[in-house]
Amino acid sequence: MKTPLSTYRLQIRESFNLFDAARLVPYLRELGADWVYLSPILTAEPGSDHGYDVVDFTAVDPARGGAEGLKALSEAAHAAGMGVLVDIVPNHMGVATPVNNRWWWSLMAEGRGSHYAEAFDVDWDAADGKLRLPVLGDGGAELDALELVDGELRYYENRFPVAAGTADDGADARTVHERQHYQLVNWRRADSELNYRRFFGVNSLAGVRVEVPWVFEESHAEIRRWFTEGLVDGLRIDHPDGLADPGGYLRQLHELTGGAYVLVEKILEPGESLPSGWFCHGTTGYDALADVDRLFVDPEGREQLTDVAPVEPYRHMIHDTKRAIADGILRSEVLRLTRLIPAEADLEQDIAADALAELLACFPVYRSYLPQGAEYLEEAVIAAQVRRPDLAETIVALQPLLNPEGELTALAVRFQQTSGMVMAKGVEDTAFYRYSRLTSLNEVGADPSIFAIEPFDLHTKLVRRQLEQPLAMTALSTHDTKRSEDTRARISVLSEMAGAWSGKFAELDAAAPLGDVPFADLLWQAALGAWPFSRKRAHAYAEKAAREAGNSTSWLDPNEQFEEQLHAAVDAAFDNPEVNRILSTLAEETKLPGWTNSLSAKLVQLTMPGVPDVYQGTEFWDHSLVDPDNRRPVDFDARHKALARLGEGTVPVIDEGAQAKMLVVARALRLRRDRPDLFIGYEAVNAEGAAAEHVFGFDRGGAITLVTRLPLGLQSGGGWRDTAVVIPAGRYQDVLTGLVFSSTGSLPVGDVFAGLPVALLVKEEEQ
Repeated sequence: MKTPLSTYRLQIRESFNLFDAARLVPYLRELGADWVYLSPILTAEPGSDHGYDVVDFTAVDPARGGAEGLKALSEAAHAAGMGVLVDIVPNHMGVATPVNNRWWWSLMAEGRGSHYAEAFDVDWDAADGKLRLPVLGDGGAELDALELVDGELRYYENRFPVAAGTADDGADARTVHERQHYQLVNWRRADSELNYRRFFGVNSLAGVRVEVPWVFEESHAEIRRWFTEGLVDGLRIDHPDGLADPGGYLRQLHELTGGAYVLVEKILEPGESLPSGWFCHGTTGYDALADVDRLFVDPEGREQLTDVAPVEPYRHMIHDTKRAIADGILRSEVLRLTRLIPAEADLEQDIAADALAELLACFPVYRSYLPQGAEYLEEAVIAAQVRRPDLAETIVALQPLLNPEGELTALAVRFQQTSGMVMAKGVEDTAFYRYSRLTSLNEVGADPSIFAIEPFDLHTKLVRRQLEQPLAMTALSTHDTKRSEDTRARISVLSEMAGAWSGKFAELDAAAPLGDVPFADLLWQAALGAWPFSRKRAHAYAEKAAREAGNSTSWLDPNEQFEEQLHAAVDAAFDNPEVNRILSTLAEETKLPGWTNSLSAKLVQLTMPGVPDVYQGTEFWDHSLVDPDNRRPVDFDARHKALARLGEGTVPVIDEGAQAKMLVVARALRLRRDRPDLFIGYEAVNAEGAAAEHVFGFDRGGAITLVTRLPLGLQSGGGWRDTAVVIPAGRYQDVLTGLVFSSTGSLPVGDVFAGLPVALLVKEEEQ
């Protein structure tokens, strides 16, 4: 089995296809990346920039370069000694445009009689044998807009099939619609009346029953070809929590790929581990991201930042946001669970639905994997009884139904699939936009109530990572992060200047008031983290974030008055001299310590146990916000030129040119690739002296990483002074700068960090 030493993630789309990626291989090789890591490449909805809305499992997307593009990339990568890792989407298909998805088109045209009826998770009995599609607009007479055109039903630009024999008598469009295997309904009915499983709350992504043997085979035939022909070396599995049997799926995939390298996009809550027995090599690294970020947060800022915009305690907030999701956009999923309760349980449907929603809101992790994880269901049962004693009897009655002895029932399986949806929508996509204390901590796979991590605790986590999951991915930025690594690094500086932020935020909120103080706190932190950025990007982020938060406006019912005020506040950042001055001054004050945090976090991530991933473009400073902002085109020509300049021998200064970050990324990646023998263990490096708390280091078995933490505190405390790291006697070269240092058993940190706030040391005789 081939395994990567590092990866570089590329977003493949029409504007940057597989042929473009193939041409980029020499640069990636020169950068030091070991494998090329691709976003989904199977045929997706036309115009899709992300590829997660696959409409055809059987072919590489022609718009993304097609089969020939994959072959070109594979040949280029393999010729350069690199591997290829591809993101795949087994849980769902894109159905926004039915005519583009022959499985879905067949389902609509033939209903239960379609060969593909078994492929989709449809509760036919819930809608009198029809597939309910929430596509009609408001107005009450939308069906009058239906037309029969070329043997299809048309609703404006939407096209739907007509079942054989249902339009032969010259009936009008409404009558023909009544005869179909599907029912077009108002879009607002989706939340409570939808009868097909979706990806989260996205109506245009329909769940696929990959647990059915023929569905697995048909949906993975092209993927099998990739491995049979040696085109691809590993896979990243999107959202395994949505599958009926994630463990069983990974076992099948292990057989199909011949035991290839496989990662899962699995969100682990703090303290949670992957289920034992899964045929995979680890997660895609959100858990590592959460740990690394917190090393660069000053715990002393916790209380003052909490007081800037007080909100309810996090654990209570996420209960309420998850409950709102279960009662709102995922109400149809809860109602489906109630329909799966056996009649002999003798539970009243409304009360059972209430109890199930409460259990989902109390579930402490994304899902259990019964029979593993039963303790999480028990924890939810206990918490739900405390929160809703009026439902205690029903909750207790549901527990054995959700975790039955022997073979799992449809109810037990479906509850597991649903808990992940509720967690993702209630936490990532709602609470993360409401809990604004320090928003660099509001990241996928993290718990924002965990404010900081002590060096000792991170060392213990990294030792455990080396022992238990040395091939799991580590990441700092992804296509799904709410804020890029450099944006978060700058925001984290606020933990060192909490008092100053409190005063400046009050000034900002007075100059451009929103009336929603917690959201204003989140908004101005985002502006600071991304500053300077365009007005267009600022407006797009503000509107999306406010609607996700759902407190003062929402996607379903936008509050025009609030959103006008919101956009006025954004404009004030550019047009109001006082607001602009405050932001510009804060950005200048946090810029250098933010870059120090960035370089330090990046070097830790690149050299710690695991397989480090570099998200496209982040070898430069990248102050992006949530998608689609973090999926903007990358100027690879500029990066290639910057990489070439590193050969000139001078150590770059830390400035807007981003040469310093390119240096850290390239030289760390190259060392990992060219000298893997230096990265086979893990030992903490201790520091002593006045500023010992400001240095963090470890020895990977020959490669020694040293980084700076809490740079403002370091500066105000008088600098490094007598601080030294304890490492064996000898001469060491810093791979980043080329400088050589002598240790007599300890090494002065001030000397090592004279040029850069980070160092990667290798003993001279070990080079």
